[in-house]
Amino acid sequence: MTDPHQTERSSPPSLSGGGRASISTETRKDADRTHILTIARRWIGTPFHHRASLCGVGTDCLGLIRGIWRELYGEEPEPLPDYAPDWAEATGREDMLNAALRHLTPVDHPHPGDILLFRLRPNGPARHAGILSFYPSPLVGQAGRAGSPQVPAQTLIHAAAPHPVMEAPYTPGWQKRTTAAFAFP
Repeated sequence: MTDPHQTERSSPPSLSGGGRASISTETRKDADRTHILTIARRWIGTPFHHRASLCGVGTDCLGLIRGIWRELYGEEPEPLPDYAPDWAEATGREDMLNAALRHLTPVDHPHPGDILLFRLRPNGPARHAGILSFYPSPLVGQAGRAGSPQVPAQTLIHAAAPHPVMEAPYTPGWQKRTTAAFAFP
């Protein structure tokens, strides 16, 4: 059965030759991140389902990242290992962080469209993932005023049991749990 959210993909365009030499790497990264946010937002409302990764049907936090990967690149980079809902606490291993290091590009200063990994317990392994995003928000004290200036407020697109995929504020609570940031390659 074909996934209606998957489309045929070709290799990403080269930035050199073929008339593309004038596109800067930074411009391309911004365009890629915008595309990633578009894909991620299509998943909003997808019910939470452990180990699933099917837009509109079911997903967990890792499934969201896997689904975006498939839409960007096709096949996933490695088979999904079996994991229980409490895998991180049960093993104490950094499986999610190590997989991210194998397949993603670490970034020091994440931008919307980048992947964030979280430690849900202070000394526990990274066990949650989401996509950094943003939405326009009125300046403090300007809310409700016609023509009030808009500033981007950071948000997080993620799936967390028992809730469906959502875009929620990237609060100080989430920020202090952020352990690593990555860009899709």
